[in-house]
Amino acid sequence: QVQLVESGGGLVQPGGSLRLFCAASGFTFSRYYMGWFRQAPGKQRELVAAITSGGTTNYADSVKGRFTISRDNAKNTVYLQMNSLKPEDTAVYYCAVPRSTLVLPTTTESVGSWGQGTQVTVSS
Repeated sequence: QVQLVESGGGLVQPGGSLRLFCAASGFTFSRYYMGWFRQAPGKQRELVAAITSGGTTNYADSVKGRFTISRDNAKNTVYLQMNSLKPEDTAVYYCAVPRSTLVLPTTTESVGSWGQGTQVTVSS
């Protein structure tokens, strides 16, 4: 059974940093590309960043240069380092694994399983 457990969210001031963690189990983590999505109140869930099993990355334009996705295949964990946070980054952040291997999860339709989400609030 696929399980994705996010942690690391919280309240941070504009310009601050947070690091999100996603612990994965129930599948062969190293074979799957992974992604982070977010959903703000009243808005659709959107891609933040994705990473291949080999470490190639893809970012939404809104976070390029500020966020970094990475993974540790030995620990079955994917990370999202978020720097220079802005109030518009406020959302629930979700970890995602695609329905099959060799698929980069860049759309919600491509996602097979979601984590429960972790709240990130950027406010002074």
